[in-house]
Amino acid sequence: MAKSSSTHKLLQNQVFRFVLSAGAGFLVDVSAFYLFYHNLLVQHTYKILGITLRNYTVSLALSFFMGVLVNFLITRYMVFNESKSAPQKQFIRFVTVATVGFFANLTVVKILIQACNFNPTVARISAALSLFFASFFIHKVFSFSLSLKRNHANGQHNQPGN
Repeated sequence: MAKSSSTHKLLQNQVFRFVLSAGAGFLVDVSAFYLFYHNLLVQHTYKILGITLRNYTVSLALSFFMGVLVNFLITRYMVFNESKSAPQKQFIRFVTVATVGFFANLTVVKILIQACNFNPTVARISAALSLFFASFFIHKVFSFSLSLKRNHANGQHNQPGN
């Protein structure tokens, strides 16, 4: 009984639910990155719209946005479900934040691969983890228009914004 109560209490914690949501998106992202980089995109570079891009850049772009879609759906329905903002507005804002996050991730991945000689998959994981915590607060306030005054430990809700 205590274990069930502890699990229920943990699932009431918004930050914990965000970790689960981001974790699911992260697993989709990293798994897809690995598959694209090692199995599906076999050339070292690709020319897209006249721009030459490295394998890891194309792999990151594809996998990142697959993870964003999974993350948005879970975050919308399981983490910030009290938001009264229109779903389209939430999605546009979420993707905007994710796009900025993509370029931040790409910068970190490039530095780790080119300057530090990291394995691309390890660089991808490291970049994602380094930017995780800021995303909770940015998505809560900007993407879902919710106040930061919420008590995360006991699941109390504030009134959602627009």
